Amino acid sequence: MAESVPNCQIRAVIFDLGKVLIPFDFMRGYKMLQPMCRYPVEEIRRRIGATGLVPLFESGKIEARDFVRRLGDALETPLEYERFCEIWSAIFLPETLIPESWIAAIRRQYRLVLLSNTNAIHFAMLEKAYPILSHFDARILSHEVGAMKPSPIIYQKAVEAACCRAEECFFTDDIPEYVEGARKYGLDAVQFVSADQIRAELAKRNVTWD
Repeated sequence: MAESVPNCQIRAVIFDLGKVLIPFDFMRGYKMLQPMCRYPVEEIRRRIGATGLVPLFESGKIEARDFVRRLGDALETPLEYERFCEIWSAIFLPETLIPESWIAAIRRQYRLVLLSNTNAIHFAMLEKAYPILSHFDARILSHEVGAMKPSPIIYQKAVEAACCRAEECFFTDDIPEYVEGARKYGLDAVQFVSADQIRAELAKRNVTWD
């Protein structure tokens, strides 16, 4: 992937959520589901993936309770909704990958936008559990806008929320395909590797904070 070259003053900073702000591990959820059904962890993973339900849920095409019911059908076990929500949200780890203090400081000088492929179950929990999310001026969530990265639609929504031109937005995501999609839309986008790496990338663009 070609390196993104900063060529415009940055006015907004856009962050992905999972594995950029907050780490997660889907295996935690699969392991918690295992005692509830007769399948081993890898078969649970395979069956959930084979349904195609997760992209539908994350693009807002099915409701949460229907999602849970249909996953239960795939696993051949009834899933109690509230308990499943707890399990489905247990994938997230407690410590953020970027310090909350950075996010708060960036917001004092730049418009801050969250851009995530996520779903209603996960985001309801994340909003309660992670104060870092309270600092964002706008949140563009796939299940709310009906489009997922790398669709141009979701980048358009993010730029609109940023209240500036695409080239005035810095965006970071851990998935190369989503970074490339953002670049095609005109954003200054960089693949996330670490907090220190992103701080250095922002510094190249004269985005600094104390």
